[in-house]
Amino acid sequence: MTTTSGTWTEEILELAGTKVQMVKGGSGGPLLVLHDEMGHHGWLRYHEELAKNHTLYIPSHAGFGETDRLDWIMNMRDLAGWYLEVLDDLGLDQMNLMGFSLGGWLAAEMAVMNPGRFKKLVLVGPAGIKPTEGEIFDMFLVVAKEFITNSVLDPAKTAEFQQICPDEPTPEQVEAWEVAREESCRLSWKPYMHYPPLPHLLHRLKSLPSLIIWGRQDGIVPLNAGEMYQQSIPGSRLSVIDDCGHRPEVEKPEEFVTLVRQFLAAG
Repeated sequence: MTTTSGTWTEEILELAGTKVQMVKGGSGGPLLVLHDEMGHHGWLRYHEELAKNHTLYIPSHAGFGETDRLDWIMNMRDLAGWYLEVLDDLGLDQMNLMGFSLGGWLAAEMAVMNPGRFKKLVLVGPAGIKPTEGEIFDMFLVVAKEFITNSVLDPAKTAEFQQICPDEPTPEQVEAWEVAREESCRLSWKPYMHYPPLPHLLHRLKSLPSLIIWGRQDGIVPLNAGEMYQQSIPGSRLSVIDDCGHRPEVEKPEEFVTLVRQFLAAG
């Protein structure tokens, strides 16, 4: 079954031994987009803008959305290894890779495993590294709606906030959030939202151009973690967006898209 809307399509594909929900849209070279711990939030403005120059592939992780859960995937490195086979089956190589929060951690793990496969790497407020200043927000201490609300600095000034977190979510949306929280817990509980060796492994990315984007007022993953990512990936650049929380792609879409476009277009 394929769903089409405007510039994107959604379908269920047989990949890496299971059924994978895939949103695809745009034109140009491939850009793999890995969603955060709450799942894919729908086609947003930043997707539409980046799709003008790139073909976006937005899969739902194993156990999220309509992608089958795989019991053998118990941590982020398992998930990263499975995703590399997904790319094998899609026939994708030499693509750009972008991940958000949990998906940013996942992108970093995938790149560490196979850095030569990717052209450029964009990490947006990734988890994965334990900050030395502050703590990663414990999403399991609050309900899903409260966690999403805490992820932005000012929901009232965020035009697409109602799309990602409506005042009255449907029962289907609430269920999807709870399933996403369950899978996030399985993947990241002990230790919570980080992998201690990751800062050391990131040195493998010394030849992979990498951009790290952070909201200065990020209340989910402290900016200090972004500084540690930048220190761990030789030659990487950290761009900090002012008056912005954990979701720069929806809080500051124009600034976010400009940063990503310029980085991906640079020689």
